[in-house]
Amino acid sequence: MKKLITAIFMFATTWAFSQDTVYNLSSYLTEGTKAPNTHYIGEAWLNRIIHDDSELGYNITKATFKANSTLDWHKHSSAQVLIVVEGEAYYQERGREPVILKTGDIIRCEKDTEHWHSSTKTSDVTYLALYGGGQPTTWTEVVTQEYYDEVAEKLKNKS
Repeated sequence: MKKLITAIFMFATTWAFSQDTVYNLSSYLTEGTKAPNTHYIGEAWLNRIIHDDSELGYNITKATFKANSTLDWHKHSSAQVLIVVEGEAYYQERGREPVILKTGDIIRCEKDTEHWHSSTKTSDVTYLALYGGGQPTTWTEVVTQEYYDEVAEKLKNKS
């Protein structure tokens, strides 16, 4: 009987002082949803990890672009940081030479700086994009397949 009372006391104490274990969980490992072909050529998936959270004031989006896909020129009203999680990407700011980003690379693009980024011709890319919330992305110009192919050829000859 003494053991039963002790067990009930321990259970009741544990239950009374236990924390609520319901959390708002999500995962950046999920592929996300296929993006509509509005501002890019090819295939892309987006996983909005944190989006429009007024308390945090920034967004985190995981983007996956299949090889030979290109994103259009655009700019943001805040700085943007890209963290390449897997694969290789092309990245270019207006007026500057394009570069290849590889797994582990982190690049910061200043606010209102026109740029584009995408997968390479031969490699998928997955990156985390961190940028301020509030204002939507401003799309400025289409990156044509011809321009993308020129960048790919130029960077291939550099390596």
